[in-house]
Amino acid sequence: MSKLTTHVLDTSAGIPAAGMIVELRRLEPKADLIQSFTTNADGRVDGPLLQGDRFKKGLYELRFFVADYFRLHDISIPDPAFFDVVPIRFGIAEPNSNYHVPLLVSPFGYSTYRGS
Repeated sequence: MSKLTTHVLDTSAGIPAAGMIVELRRLEPKADLIQSFTTNADGRVDGPLLQGDRFKKGLYELRFFVADYFRLHDISIPDPAFFDVVPIRFGIAEPNSNYHVPLLVSPFGYSTYRGS
């Protein structure tokens, strides 16, 4: 079954980003919140973000609440934070494939890619 997954790594500490809030939105026809998640001890969400009938072709956005994560773990960040929320917009073009959208993050940088 096709699915959407994510995970987050805190590259400043070299650990999974446990306790980060992640929102998933569908952007078409308007920006609708699908669901909010919190990462587990492995920096992953327990189970797929989308699968089955909810996994559809279209434009989506994951919003990672990185400043809240760093504050939760007493990691020193400026006020206001350089990155507060990291949005990643992506398209699902192949609804019969798996999509994995990881985030590698530190207080001053981030990267992402389409994983497997």
